[in-house]
Amino acid sequence: MTRMASPYGVHGGSTYTPRTMSTAEAVPAGVDDAVNSQILKVSEDRIQGFHRYPFRTIAEDSGVDLDTVLERLRAMVEAGTIRRIRQTLMATSLAPGALVAWKVPQDDIKATFDYMFEQDPFSGHVVTRTTDRETPGSQYKLWTTLKVPKPYDMDAHCRYLMTKTGAQGYRLLPAKKLFALGVGHVRRRTIEPGEKTDEPGRVLDTKIVDLTDREWRILMALKREFAPAEIVEDPWVARAAEAGETIEDFCEVAASLNERRVIGRFSTFLEHVKKHSDGTQVTRYNALFHWRVPEGEQLRAGQEVGRHHCMTHAYWREGGPEFADVNIMGVSHGTDKERVLEHKAAIDAHLESVGIPVSYTNVFWGGRSEIKPSEISPIAYREWCAREGLDPADMTA
Repeated sequence: MTRMASPYGVHGGSTYTPRTMSTAEAVPAGVDDAVNSQILKVSEDRIQGFHRYPFRTIAEDSGVDLDTVLERLRAMVEAGTIRRIRQTLMATSLAPGALVAWKVPQDDIKATFDYMFEQDPFSGHVVTRTTDRETPGSQYKLWTTLKVPKPYDMDAHCRYLMTKTGAQGYRLLPAKKLFALGVGHVRRRTIEPGEKTDEPGRVLDTKIVDLTDREWRILMALKREFAPAEIVEDPWVARAAEAGETIEDFCEVAASLNERRVIGRFSTFLEHVKKHSDGTQVTRYNALFHWRVPEGEQLRAGQEVGRHHCMTHAYWREGGPEFADVNIMGVSHGTDKERVLEHKAAIDAHLESVGIPVSYTNVFWGGRSEIKPSEISPIAYREWCAREGLDPADMTA
């Protein structure tokens, strides 16, 4: 491997030495900077699978030189523009999961939110949601994502969380199918209502893949987010050592997991709700759309929703009577509420145009929101049980 000279030291290593900059020399860290935008249009969602040199791939695909990519990504992480950089996993293939709607008294929502985000490593997205009027399910004002690795049980986990919080009830909404999406927030800002792919969204199954302890150890090192000092040309050397592997063996196992569709994308995740240090905000509105389509049409409807560029997620989830029997759900973000509703109206019209009638629909608007990667390892679950004073056997189905 050729090692390249840089003001940050040798890129082939696992650390860098930051240079001292005056205010005038400060590296731009906002999403509206032209170079940063060029990088983010690639780094948010276009680096699919495992790459031996992921930052080099970002540089090649964005047309920005590697030194600048490394410098700008470090600056955006340090400024909070990017909330994390990490290798994502196909968590739906590694641990059973669900969207969880929680019924929490208004006075207890803040404390319950804080506990889910700060104390439960298996809850990922934590969002408060409201509707524009009283509707089926509008009493569920706190929503989380949850992953509980086998052989442990999501219901047992939720019942335990109820003992630690003000939650009075919950509804598990596991995904039957997921529909592949992939437009990052930076590119999504210019999307017009109705813009979609030529082909229906790709269907992703939720079948769990069994892994060995060694594979779990490598995955845990692989998925941990990168600190600024770890944003170097060859980031996997240190992670291989962390997992007790040679770099060759580490990458060989990672490549095999990639072939088994356990690996997601290498991604830079923007802070898309809170304001950045330069005052910009990637998005202001986070909308969870609900649709009820005829029985038997869920798969086709999910693919038609999933082809729309405005969507960040789309799922087949059965809402049950609490949510008026909706069966397709998806999330869209935007800076203008009316624009978000225009995107939804375009999807509604498209579903009707392809012969999928929508008999009920709703929007749950996001309020306070925090996101962290969910733990998915059974090793991590046993360690959590020990910290909580729980018998792991009591947390199985």
